[in-house]
Amino acid sequence: MKIFNTMTRQKEEFVPIKPNEITMYVCGPTVYNYFHIGNARTFLVFDTIRRYFEYRGYKVKFVQNFTDIDDKMIKRANEENTTVRELGDRYIEEYYKDADGLNIERATVNPRATEYIEEIIKFIQDLIDKGYAYEVDGDVYFSTKKFKEYGKLSGQNLDDLQAGARISVDERKKDPMDFAVWKSEKPGEPSWDSPWGKGRPGWHIECSCMAHKILGETIDIHAGGADLVFPHHENEIAQSEARSGKPFANYWMHSAYLNINNKKMSKSLNNFFTTREILEKYDAEVVRLFMLSAHYRTPLNFSDELLESAKASKERLYNAIGNLERLIDEVKTENLKEEEKAYIENLNSYKGKYIDKMDDDFNTADAIAVIFDLIKDINTNIGVDSSKELIKYCLDLIRELGKPLGILQKSTIEDLNSEIEALIEERQQARKNKNWALADKIRDDLKARGIILEDTPQGVRWKKAE
Repeated sequence: MKIFNTMTRQKEEFVPIKPNEITMYVCGPTVYNYFHIGNARTFLVFDTIRRYFEYRGYKVKFVQNFTDIDDKMIKRANEENTTVRELGDRYIEEYYKDADGLNIERATVNPRATEYIEEIIKFIQDLIDKGYAYEVDGDVYFSTKKFKEYGKLSGQNLDDLQAGARISVDERKKDPMDFAVWKSEKPGEPSWDSPWGKGRPGWHIECSCMAHKILGETIDIHAGGADLVFPHHENEIAQSEARSGKPFANYWMHSAYLNINNKKMSKSLNNFFTTREILEKYDAEVVRLFMLSAHYRTPLNFSDELLESAKASKERLYNAIGNLERLIDEVKTENLKEEEKAYIENLNSYKGKYIDKMDDDFNTADAIAVIFDLIKDINTNIGVDSSKELIKYCLDLIRELGKPLGILQKSTIEDLNSEIEALIEERQQARKNKNWALADKIRDDLKARGIILEDTPQGVRWKKAE
């Protein structure tokens, strides 16, 4: 398996620290609002990568943090006349609703920065003791020039970074590029006791501390959106490796930006969408198919037209599943025929192609194409003369290849049952309201679809027409 490592700017053979085990840290949301679809791409991409690792037999310890103390949270809490803690509690709950709505698996651990204050203070003190950080009037800064490899992730030297960065002006800092790891208390802000006075942690120190505490000083994979390469991940590397003297992560992975109708997402351009807004129009599998239709390192353009295309793709895939589910009830032969064994070998070749694509830096776009090729082959070669065993093998294979992508796990029969029951309930309500025209229309529409309604003393029952 090969992974593109941002640190080396090339694909590398993936070798975990421990055989068959992976430690993976993905930067999560700052919980002051609903997360937007740009965030959703990052969360969904690394959910898929985690799923694929598990499909390939790895045990994955997957950590995604919640930043629940920073400037944005303090500002939003003050605007809403609530506490930062209450704001964080509310939007963590909303995060789970939207992540569940996208069929994103829960992390092994979702640490909150405010739960690690004691560990953060110890981390900072270690940096001071080693000469990498210094205190000024209750603020503590990391000295970037002391860490000789600063800039190695973004591929720039310190002078280039300084020239191109937006740097907060603070005459007290020894160097403009130095960044805060502890911020002194200000009126109206949450604060904690520390050796440097009351204050709160800086953003960058939080992830380093939580990753070290939960996963160890060196982890397999650290990941996030491309916007985090500099300064966030660069600063994480500097403070982590300065403290431990060891590599922080062996592989750095970053997902590319999501644009809206070929423009950068921005509230000022009125093209800013939350995940919740999109899930009101499209179901999770449509969004996942769309998001995974491009390689994760390729910028992706978001538009209604592309989502509609993903919706049509999903329908094609589920039509094939539905045909197989119906066929398995109709065919007479139970067991695999001798001549079908060679066809199973043909089916397995698609699994091999799928693994080849995903093993090559998680090429989901090509993996989806393999699933469509498999569907086309099955549609051509499976029919009423096939055995139940072969049809079941086809269904199982489609679902097996869909699972790492978070798609194709539903039964169309279950969906059909739910839809019919809902229409029957609507018809019953129409009859109570003496809306005979609507009741008759629902009955006739179902009949046209091969569904016969029967009124019995126990209520309405339905069956498929013979």
